[in-house]
Parts: sequence; C-alpha cells; structure tokens
Amino acid sequence: MRIREAVHQVIDSPITQVGRWKNDASPDLPLIDVSQAAPTYPPARELRYHIAAQAQSPATATYTDQQGVPELRVALARALTADYDAPVGVEHVAVTAGCNQAFCLAMMALTEPGDEVLLPLPSYFNHDMWLRSQDVEPVYLEPGPDMVPDPAEAAAAITDRTRAIVLVTPNNPTGAVYPPALIESFFELARERGLVLVIDETYREFREHSGPPHTLFARPDWSDTLIHLYSFSKAYCMAGYRIGFMATNPALLRETLKIADCVALCPSHIGQLAATFCLEHLDAWKREYRRTVRDRVAYATRRLREANTGFDVVSSGGYFVYLRHPFSDRSSVDVGRSLAEDHGILCLAGSMFGPGQDRYLRLAFANVDLPAIDDLVARLELLGRE
Repeated sequence: MRIREAVHQVIDSPITQVGRWKNDASPDLPLIDVSQAAPTYPPARELRYHIAAQAQSPATATYTDQQGVPELRVALARALTADYDAPVGVEHVAVTAGCNQAFCLAMMALTEPGDEVLLPLPSYFNHDMWLRSQDVEPVYLEPGPDMVPDPAEAAAAITDRTRAIVLVTPNNPTGAVYPPALIESFFELARERGLVLVIDETYREFREHSGPPHTLFARPDWSDTLIHLYSFSKAYCMAGYRIGFMATNPALLRETLKIADCVALCPSHIGQLAATFCLEHLDAWKREYRRTVRDRVAYATRRLREANTGFDVVSSGGYFVYLRHPFSDRSSVDVGRSLAEDHGILCLAGSMFGPGQDRYLRLAFANVDLPAIDDLVARLELLGRE
C-alpha cells in the first residue's frame, strides 16, 4: 500500500517507543514507571457506582448530540464561568472525545497544508505529530531560563503562513505555569496579527494557586481569537472515558463538527454522563486528588534537588518534573533507555518533545507514591556514584 508521505514521516508515539524499553527493563528491580501522564489512580467510587447504574439504561448506548449532551454543555459553561470569573455561554462549548481530538479538530478547521503553527519548546508531542501529519509546519519558540516562551520571539517568527499559536499551561512536559500577564500578551499578539491562540489547560487544577489562570474570558471578543482546550482525564482520573471539550466561537465549532461527524460522530455517551456527574458532585474529591498530586510532585522536586544525583530539576508542576541529565556526550534517548534497562526507571526522553531537548528527561508522577519516589532518587544517586 502507498502511505501518505506526511504521515509516514511522523514519529511513532513516544509512549509506544518507551513501551518497548519496558520490555527490556531490568528484571532484578521493581519497575518505577514515570513515563506516562495517564493516572491509574481510581476514579471516585461515587462516579463508578453512578456509571454502573446508568449503564443499565439502553439509552446510554445511543449517539448523542454532536456538540455534546446538553446537560454536560450547560455544566461546562457554568464551570468555566465560575473558574474564570467571567461569563461563558453554552453556545461556545463543544464536547470532544478527549482533549487531543479537540486539538485535531481545531487544527483541521483552521489550517491548510503548508501553513505554520507556533509551538513553544519543549512541545507536547501529540500536537507536533498531528500538525506534521497534516503537512502543517511547527515553528518552534525557544524557552527562556524559566521554561516559558517569549511573546517578542513569537512576534518575530510570524509569517504570512502562520495561523495559530499554541500554549500548554501548566506545561507538558515541564510543568511550568505561564503567568496570566504572559498569556494576555500572547492573546494580544494573536488578536493583532489575525491569528488564533490555542490554550491547552488540561493540568490547570494542579497549579499552586486555585484562582483563574487568566482573564481572557472576561473580554467581550475573546471567542474571536481564543480556543480553550481541556480534558477530564487528569483531574478526574477518567482517561479511558475519553472526554474533553473546546470553548471558542460557535462558527468555528460548527466547522469542527463536520470533521467530528466523519471520525467519532459524537463523544462516548457514558463518558459524557460521567463528566456531567463529575462537575455536579465531585468538587471535594477533585480537591483531594489535586492535593495528592501536588504533594507528590512537590516531594519529588524537593528530594531530587536535595539529593546528589547529578540530575538537575529544571522545572516542575502539573504531573511533571523536567530533569537535565548529566551526560553531555549521550542522547536523551540513550540515557532514558539505559535508565529503564539498567535501573528500572521508565521515563520519557527530552528529544521526544522537540529539538534542543536532548539534555532533558520528563518524569510524570501520576502513579507513584512517596516510597517509590524515594526509591527512584536512591537509584539515581547510585547511578551518580558509578
């Protein structure tokens, strides 16, 4: 079969690549898996019981409205209004089969082959992979020492082919939280240059502060420039339910629904009922889980900074710690594979998040407890003495 060249040139998913390392991991050590930001922490018991009861109704096996179950869209608009302290109408919200699908739909509706999209480095690999599969060129923005992008650099990188700027905050892979003023600057840049600003806020619950991440929704014209993306996978530990959403202007949503109709038609009915239940009943559970994850990441950050490992913490937050490894003559893939095979630590190589990231590794702390973190640090200390 002839494969489209743009798709053939896209890398295999880093999660798939690292899964192969897992098969070669040392059998003498329990595997410490900090590779994937997919929680195995169980969803709330109330949610599981609710879904078990809902599944008894044959109606849950049917399609839903393309834009999402009405009750969920109302709950999402209400939640955005409360979380951002600004009114967001239900007409601005569409439910998707996960946040990745929301990004893909938006990019397909906005870009043509040969267009460009600005991605700050290090970039979320699925965003990069999707753009390349569509013959859209990622244009990278170098990070500053605080691992946040510079709007001035973005302004200089814009060409007549640029269609969008993509931000992920808290960032995947660094965990860096972009300050509200920085986000406002990127919005102004996008608005002035006739671009779209896409903000993936999947990890917003895991910020140190619980106030609004930005004030963009308070602008009367926000939906002419902004596409807000979100996933239920992380905050509610329901990755397999595949529910996310986007908030933007209704005209763009209508175009994305044409594409969705040809892909999944609609998000999972059961998943949408689960998300509605989360928004209506699980605020307290979410706060407790948020505290658990934040405590883990803070503990891992502190232990790694205090220990004599040779690995330096560059940034942390969300689910993540971004490390600089000490081996200047080795690639991040080589270091990552060695950590798996010889030391039972499974993580992602920095080069999987774009060019210039070969001195880095990403560790995700969704599924490890504090004793496992201590064990991980001890293994890195032992490596440093070898």
